[in-house]
Amino acid sequence: MQMRLEVVQVPVSDVDRSKAFYIEKLGFVLDHDVEHIPGMRVVQLTPPGSATSVVIGTGMTTMAPGSLEGLQLVVPDITDVRTELVRRGADISEIQDLGGVLFAYFSDPDGNRWVMQGATPPGIRNAHKP
Repeated sequence: MQMRLEVVQVPVSDVDRSKAFYIEKLGFVLDHDVEHIPGMRVVQLTPPGSATSVVIGTGMTTMAPGSLEGLQLVVPDITDVRTELVRRGADISEIQDLGGVLFAYFSDPDGNRWVMQGATPPGIRNAHKP
């Protein structure tokens, strides 16, 4: 059996504002922006290098805007990526070292909370192998 998580819905209140945030501030790629049926707008965005996309829009979810938390972006060099996102105008926390793994945090315009994680160093990854 094989399963791949490919799309995650992110509840937002203003689709155009959120679309601009994800594209302009975070550098996500716009896959499509369509209205399949009246009242159901689907905007699919993919983080650079990711196999999984996010979907924002209207008429798709009952989740309250801003209620999603814990989506995690793993990046090869958190310092470089954070610097670039701050340059683009994203409000991202300082980097925190949590036991050798680096993290930073940010929210989208509605308050959906994201985590950015630096790649786990091999020494830490290997320490947890049986």
